[in-house]
Amino acid sequence: MDKTHDILCIGSVLWDVIGRTDRSMRVGSDVPGRIVRVPGGVAMNIAMALARFGMRPDLLTAIGHDPAGTELMEAAKVRGIGTEHVYLSEDLPTDSYMAVEGANGLIAAIADAHSLERAGDKILRPLADGRLGTVNAPYIGPVALDGNLTTQLLREIATSPLFAKADLRVAPASPGKAERLLPLLDHPRATLYVNLEEAGLLAQTVFESSAEAAQALVEKGAHRVLVTNGGKGASLASGGDVLTQTPPEVLVARVTGAGDTFMAAHIAAEMRGVDATGALTAALEAAALYVSGDTPL
Repeated sequence: MDKTHDILCIGSVLWDVIGRTDRSMRVGSDVPGRIVRVPGGVAMNIAMALARFGMRPDLLTAIGHDPAGTELMEAAKVRGIGTEHVYLSEDLPTDSYMAVEGANGLIAAIADAHSLERAGDKILRPLADGRLGTVNAPYIGPVALDGNLTTQLLREIATSPLFAKADLRVAPASPGKAERLLPLLDHPRATLYVNLEEAGLLAQTVFESSAEAAQALVEKGAHRVLVTNGGKGASLASGGDVLTQTPPEVLVARVTGAGDTFMAAHIAAEMRGVDATGALTAALEAAALYVSGDTPL
């Protein structure tokens, strides 16, 4: 089996096209700003952050065998991210994401991850054919899994012997896809990373705080969960214990990718052996640095 990586990142890898302005916006606003095109997607954002934190991530995803895909693969490689197990499709285009951000946060976004969804379980073949594992000798190690996969595929992963020994770290792609994670809610080896809105969607209620949300999800069967709430408290719950910390105050320069940075920083800290309190602190500090604009893309 391949031993050239520390963690698998499974999910969306695509191009982000993001327009940013330092002005507040509303529907119909037309303001000056900057437009950037950068590698993105939840799995890619997590992988890039993990690489910055000294880990060696490897991607399991679908990328089109087209110029955009070739460029994206090269962008991953130069960032220290493994691509040898990526499913390259001859008939599906490389996915993309488009967002508009103002001084008052994310205004709107559209995720075109249809190729990943159509590729389905083809992206998981290396976990079954011996390259990364088999049914009888499943992959051992951390796996960052994102909610851009279809509900059906996430349901299969929840019960698949291919993931029986993996340390699953799971995040929704967006609040609109949070409920896709329900099959993994009570997985005995899964840690869920959600924001307050996503936690509410999973629990079908509205929460006032991250601590309340984290405890409620554990009571619903979650093995371990981390709930963020923007600049307010973030909470880790496991069993009957809840740990809450407040992130550093910073001026917000960007928001897309902040949750992925938080997740990656937390995983990297735990892989270094940092305790629960220290790992949560490290994750909050990394996310604050990211949203302030002081972390490179």
